[in-house]
Amino acid sequence: MDFRYQDPYPIQKDDTVYKKLTSDYVKVEKLGDREILTVDPKGLELLAEEAMADVSFMLRSSHLESLKRIIDDPEATDNDRFVAYNLLQNAAVAAEGALPSCQDTGTAIVMGKKGENVYTGVDDGEFLSRGIYNTYQKRNLRYSQVVPLTMFDEKNSGSNLPAQIDIYAKKGDYYEFLFLTKGGGSANKTFLYQKTKSLLNEKSLEEFVKEKISDLGTAACPPYHLALVIGGTSAEANLATVKKASAKYYDNLPTEGNEAGQAFRDLEWEAKVQKICQESAIGAQFGGKYLTHDVRVIRLPRHAASCPVGMGVSCSADRNIKGKITKEGIFLEQLEEDPKRFLPATPPHLEEAVEVNLNKPMPEILAELSKYPIKTRLKLNGTLIVARDIAHAKIKEILDSGKPMPEYFKNHPIYYAGPAKTPEGMASGSFGPTTAGRMDVYVDEFQSHGGSMIMLAKGNRSKDVADACNKYGGFYLGSIGGPAAILAKDNIVSVDVVDFPELGMEAVRKIEVKDFPAFIITDDKGNDFFADLAH
Repeated sequence: MDFRYQDPYPIQKDDTVYKKLTSDYVKVEKLGDREILTVDPKGLELLAEEAMADVSFMLRSSHLESLKRIIDDPEATDNDRFVAYNLLQNAAVAAEGALPSCQDTGTAIVMGKKGENVYTGVDDGEFLSRGIYNTYQKRNLRYSQVVPLTMFDEKNSGSNLPAQIDIYAKKGDYYEFLFLTKGGGSANKTFLYQKTKSLLNEKSLEEFVKEKISDLGTAACPPYHLALVIGGTSAEANLATVKKASAKYYDNLPTEGNEAGQAFRDLEWEAKVQKICQESAIGAQFGGKYLTHDVRVIRLPRHAASCPVGMGVSCSADRNIKGKITKEGIFLEQLEEDPKRFLPATPPHLEEAVEVNLNKPMPEILAELSKYPIKTRLKLNGTLIVARDIAHAKIKEILDSGKPMPEYFKNHPIYYAGPAKTPEGMASGSFGPTTAGRMDVYVDEFQSHGGSMIMLAKGNRSKDVADACNKYGGFYLGSIGGPAAILAKDNIVSVDVVDFPELGMEAVRKIEVKDFPAFIITDDKGNDFFADLAH
């Protein structure tokens, strides 16, 4: 066979709408017969700073249109509409620029493709990192990165650095970028499966997808933009494609393969997987049709003895934004500045929520919750204790040393969360729930000591949690994953640190809430909403 080179990912067009940031920092110089685009490194810094700011507070118009379609769909459940409406409200609050759309303002990721005729004269990663640093210092974002000092000792970097920066070489005289901020929830729902040729038939692939969609769960804040990638020259290539596909970066790939091995979208399988997601009845967090907005299925070449399959999501905080530097200037993708235009004139109708007074003694709160079945919608008023991963580990150390469970863990419900920075004049920064499953390992032991009797977070949990709640009379309440800004603005009255202040965003806090929305997910009889769905 004759030599043939194929661009592995032949993106056929770019229909992105860009806004111009500036004409500064770029000039064209001659080097012999070649024209060189010379970019002042300050331009890289500016682009990264603006990208991280925009993507933390605004979303793509197409994403917001997808949420509006859920509200308008007569087949959507009340729960689907309730989540979609809350997410649209949250987008409107975040676009004001004070409260980011999600409290987990993510790991900063930059993918760049630098033309051979682009010259900066510096380590581009340094100046892109400086721009990221500027935004996280100036805006009300959370520092989530921890750096290892030894194999087991870590500390928060205090800047949200380091960022992940990957720069590729290409032909041309322009520089293009994809910026992402990926929170822990969606990052933890990225999966690699090492399969074989036996998967590549209609029946086996359909069964595989049904099984893995069931495993996906709701911890990463659906509705999702789901990416499924089959094949890849390596496992690493597969997962890199998953991430970019979930960000819609590969939407304009061809829709058929060729003998040179080009990547392509399989539109037929996208429709099939979307149907599987809808029929799962998991819905937009609490049951229904809309586990996913849409699906991208990409087929790649593979080694004959290997068939990597990757799955990943972009969550309800769909934080992806493109940028470019050309001889005309520095450009950034235009995100939606007026999300309110997508809100319906009247909120979707819902049954009245049950109001729960969290300031009663714990036995009385438990007795009140015991009256209602799983899926009951609640409005919580009163005191919550906020604690997540490191705080739970610290409390386990207290128990292991023979000391008693802290009273605050016994007297109040526990909210798994970690806030973003608090804007001036507000009671709280963005403060949505974190993934419950990471705390599953502690539940049985803590409840045996009288703590964690009511837990509030997002996502599905293990059977061990349902068994513990059944044994000790506890409850797990689900909060909507995603609307962190509106929770801070409308539902959180005050925030005070009560323990482990050295842990920063992981410190134990006491918060006062009003009309805080939640659902009963796991009850004191061992019933579990997500387990029921699986059956």
